[in-house]
Amino acid sequence: MTATPLKLYAFDAEDLAILSAHLQDAVLRASDIAFLAKERRLALVCNRFDWTAAEEGACQRRRTGLRVERVTAVKARGVPKGEDTVLELLALHFEPEGPEAPGGTLELVFAGGGGLRLTVECIEAAMDDLGPMWAAGTTPRHD
Repeated sequence: MTATPLKLYAFDAEDLAILSAHLQDAVLRASDIAFLAKERRLALVCNRFDWTAAEEGACQRRRTGLRVERVTAVKARGVPKGEDTVLELLALHFEPEGPEAPGGTLELVFAGGGGLRLTVECIEAAMDDLGPMWAAGTTPRHD
């Protein structure tokens, strides 16, 4: 099991794919997402499912923070409003502005078709586990 907390950084699309894999099926409330415009940062706290532990037969979650830097704009699409709305994060996806451009759109894709589209100057993100793991009732399933 991965008892050691993870601290991962992303500076390119390959790094972001690793963060995406670790955050797949994380659950969070809409109120746990904040866009700090002056700091050009999007931050959220979620309960991520530990897929590495699942491979070893353990069904666990852990509180995790994600922050994305150099964010110039955020657009929500199909994300239900309300502080108690529970969202399930499926993936992080980056679409560059052009073939050599460092900037582009970083999308947080949620179950049900919703998402947040972040306009970023470049990929700069970090994921930090914030506390101990706890037993989860079930393993997420993808039909």
